[in-house]
Amino acid sequence: MESLVTNSSFWSGRRVFLTGHTGFKGSWLSLWLGKLGAHVVGYALKPPSEPSLFKDANVFQVMERSVFGDICNASELCKTIQQAAPEIVIHMAAQSLVHDSYIDPVQTYNTNVMGTVNLLEAVRNTPTVKAVLNITSDKCYENRERSSGYSENEAMGGHDPYSSSKGCAELVSSAYRNSFLQKEGIALATARAGNIIGGGDWAKYRIVPDAIRAFTGKKKLLVRNPHAIRPWQNVLEPLSGYLLLCEYLIKKPEDFATGWNFGPDDENVKSVSKLADIMVSSWGDNVEWTSDEEPYPHEAKILKLDCTKAKTKLNWNPIWSLERALKETVLWYKAWNNASNMNDFTLRQIETYEKEHLVK
Repeated sequence: MESLVTNSSFWSGRRVFLTGHTGFKGSWLSLWLGKLGAHVVGYALKPPSEPSLFKDANVFQVMERSVFGDICNASELCKTIQQAAPEIVIHMAAQSLVHDSYIDPVQTYNTNVMGTVNLLEAVRNTPTVKAVLNITSDKCYENRERSSGYSENEAMGGHDPYSSSKGCAELVSSAYRNSFLQKEGIALATARAGNIIGGGDWAKYRIVPDAIRAFTGKKKLLVRNPHAIRPWQNVLEPLSGYLLLCEYLIKKPEDFATGWNFGPDDENVKSVSKLADIMVSSWGDNVEWTSDEEPYPHEAKILKLDCTKAKTKLNWNPIWSLERALKETVLWYKAWNNASNMNDFTLRQIETYEKEHLVK
């Protein structure tokens, strides 16, 4: 029996081109696609951290080909896509940190905006492509610091360069869809997820990997912006939405080539301090956290997504509470800390998630 969100009969043998496959989300998606039988060619920079999920879980073993390349290199990107001859393209490569966008805004815009342009130009020149999914961010919206969630038809914006660049990537996608791709028979959708947590994230300036580094180093976790409210979700939640949406893009392109939110339910929209409390409790070993009083650049105080559209039109629903999401995350890092086989462990978490979607 198939999961409600993963259809192996659809994915088996399907040719997929995935940018950003060496990153946190990209590595999880590569493993999931490989498990479903897809033929995946990845294109990305080398893993952005050490350690990395890509290396620790031997992600390259489930891929047809893994190419280290820069999406800012338009000619190399186009050549690689054409050689891969995919039916589905999933674009996840990005400069994904708000903090780094303040340090190097030009590179952030080059990667997130012009990288998207390069990808879509390559798609136009690859006749096998039928569907494209561009992963942007919940931060693409013009944030008015309100308590209600943002729906897909609201204005793009962004206070910081990262958020702005993701709003720009949405506008680029819309323009290419309307001007070129729709006429050429290529379905293009965009997807916006919340604040994603899960095993294998080692990025700077993110609370979960910051916590793991602190806890394993016997140090107190320093928490920035503890009162900020974020839409927390396990990495498998939005990835399940991406897989489902890609299937609909192939089967009913005219109805689903648009923007989609894949965020958590309201009860998982919690403060940073609440997440820190659960992390401390889940890890045990008398670990602690405290507020980081150092000055940092502006970040939004509150952010939520309205996912009514995905729930009603795709029958997609998140299933894990924040407590469960963090439990699975802590289990992953403890397994890693104990030198477990992380390929097997990560695939087991995917299988657990699939089974629980069946009974949801």
